[in-house]
Amino acid sequence: MWMAARKPQDEVMTDNGLPCIDLLEATSEILRGLMTELTEEDARWKPAPDRFSIAEVLAHLSHSEGHCYRMRLDRFLAETRPEFEPDDAQMYLELYKDADPEDAFDRFEEQRESNVDYLRGLPAGAGDRIALHREYGDITLSQMLNEWALHDLGHIRQIAELARARKYAAGAGPMAASYNLKP
Repeated sequence: MWMAARKPQDEVMTDNGLPCIDLLEATSEILRGLMTELTEEDARWKPAPDRFSIAEVLAHLSHSEGHCYRMRLDRFLAETRPEFEPDDAQMYLELYKDADPEDAFDRFEEQRESNVDYLRGLPAGAGDRIALHREYGDITLSQMLNEWALHDLGHIRQIAELARARKYAAGAGPMAASYNLKP
């Protein structure tokens, strides 16, 4: 819906005033579209030993959905000014290693649907709730939702680059040289 993307920011929010929920909802379908022609072998391919595969990115998204974002969301609403530790994906590399891409995506998709439904049901003003982030200081729920969207978009981009490099670059023949792929 191209026209929806051109609405002023205040019109893109849900009825409860929370930003980014439509993007958070769309992420699963965007990812599904990017992965539509990939095999399991493609999803497990790593461009370098120190880089994530698509399967590992999906495992990270699934883990972050429940153990970071949902946990923080619940604490924003249940506590007065909860304190959040920084989250570092590097701490969970073993958890992501050898992840099954279909299982990871299915878990992500289920959790995301539940989280979006939950967000849509929050009362007006919920976005103004404050937490203390140990690295960034005071943050609001609305700011966390914007960061959540940034996180999604970064990994959408990452998966797109991995798919481009693994699935399509070789098939483009000499024309692939004009693309500066950075999976």
